[in-house]
Amino acid sequence: MKNCYYLLLLLITLASCNNGNSDVGKTIFNINMDEGLTSMDPAFCRNQNTILTDNQLYNGLVQIDDSLATRPCIAKTWESDEAGLVYTFHLRNDVYFHDDAHFAGGKGRKVIAQDFVYSFGRLIDPKVASSGAWIFNDKVNGKQDFIAVNDSTFSIRLKQPFPPLLSLLTAQYCSVVPKEVVEFYGKDFRAHPVGTGPFMFKYWKEGEVLVLLKNPRYWEKDANGKRLPYLDAVRSTFIGDKQTAFMEFIKGKEDFFNDIDGSYRDDILSKSGHITNKYKGKFMMNTRPFLNTLYMGMLVDTNVAIVKHSPLRIKKVRQAINYAINRQKMVKYLRNSLGTPGTSGFIPMGMPGFDTTAVKGYQYNPEKARRLLAEAGFPNGKGFPEIVLHTTVGYRNLIEYVQGELARIGISTKVEIVQGSSLRELVGKNGVNFFYGTWIADYPDAENYMSLFYSKNKVPFGPNYTGFHNKQFDALFEQAYHVKDNAQRYALYRQMDNLVMEESPVVVLYYDKLVNLYQNNISGYSNNAQNLLILKRVVKH
Repeated sequence: MKNCYYLLLLLITLASCNNGNSDVGKTIFNINMDEGLTSMDPAFCRNQNTILTDNQLYNGLVQIDDSLATRPCIAKTWESDEAGLVYTFHLRNDVYFHDDAHFAGGKGRKVIAQDFVYSFGRLIDPKVASSGAWIFNDKVNGKQDFIAVNDSTFSIRLKQPFPPLLSLLTAQYCSVVPKEVVEFYGKDFRAHPVGTGPFMFKYWKEGEVLVLLKNPRYWEKDANGKRLPYLDAVRSTFIGDKQTAFMEFIKGKEDFFNDIDGSYRDDILSKSGHITNKYKGKFMMNTRPFLNTLYMGMLVDTNVAIVKHSPLRIKKVRQAINYAINRQKMVKYLRNSLGTPGTSGFIPMGMPGFDTTAVKGYQYNPEKARRLLAEAGFPNGKGFPEIVLHTTVGYRNLIEYVQGELARIGISTKVEIVQGSSLRELVGKNGVNFFYGTWIADYPDAENYMSLFYSKNKVPFGPNYTGFHNKQFDALFEQAYHVKDNAQRYALYRQMDNLVMEESPVVVLYYDKLVNLYQNNISGYSNNAQNLLILKRVVKH
């Protein structure tokens, strides 16, 4: 393995020395992806590590900046018609795919509008079975609604207005890929990615190492006209144990470390969220709100057999559970203040339009919880059947904390630990009444969060895992599709969120905070609430 590592470094050095940027030091950015990598095909960009990797390899029509505003990318300008049904994008003429043997002469060709027709059509092709099919499935009638007007003009025709479309298009699923290369590799495109991004694929030994090299023909430049990226290469390892990976970071073998695991969090952070004296000055810590809501879901659709006799079908019981949990204490002592107590609705802090004064969630009030439980017919929990709360091993301590809080008001629960994939399958089939969940934003618009409660999104057709159905909510959700003004649409989202809080099919535990650790010699890193690792402007001194 060691010989393989040195061979890779040699390959990287040789490649970077040939790119002509002699005025920039030859630098390799080292990261670890503890949860592994399953694919580099953007059609299957469904978890944090594929998003991280694909964000270096690919571009889309648009991109977000650190304030989550939509900015030009391959599309330099765009407009929509008055009805909000046709969006037209005008493409740059200097964007090229990475070199690959399956292009004419092995040289990456220029991106044209037809490439977006192919890439977006591929997302909704049942034969591809993309996990990103939801992006367009309910928004277009079919592939015919992706139109190449000419080589530099691309249009999308919608079935009905969808004002967050531009935000949606920033998702990595919407990256452009070349038809001739994808169709040559087929399913193996996952391991032979070809995009237009700042870095290009060099080598991947699954579970061990991934190497990306600087794209010498990348189209973006900095304010001084210098071509991005500054780094010569990105090297990823796949150490599964977070504590071992952290020690590699402390030794200087990794330049970046994402998140801090509970097993050693107290060693690094005080309960107030500051770096302990042991590590003060040894690295930089970057924290900010992360668009991720951590919650417990309760199945409320009484048409589902397991709900018919579940006490969770009763609204006052669900409200009692919400009042029973001291979220402030949870975040401080179990998360070392890396999070914000979830007392202001399901839409997370950091999302445009988030407003603690306009959405009222649940504060800790055990007396009110007991009163509601009694009103529901269970005074002091008498007659309340034991309920099972499903979670994964990584969140066991949080859920056992909730178990203790519920016990104090008379609700007996059993915690069942399930593998992540098994829990997702159970939840996706309405197979459990009470479950732990997280929702990380696919794109920076609150519609993405409210879609979890729209009745037409009930499983298996969408992410309404609780089976929530409320006519007033649905009417507001559909109304929002016709509101172009962001401020007015955000106001509708807040109305919807308040309805969800009143009916309480979920218990919002906290809004996450990202924690990025960087070595002291790193600058130019991004700081956005989607926790997108953007490396094209990073400098390693």
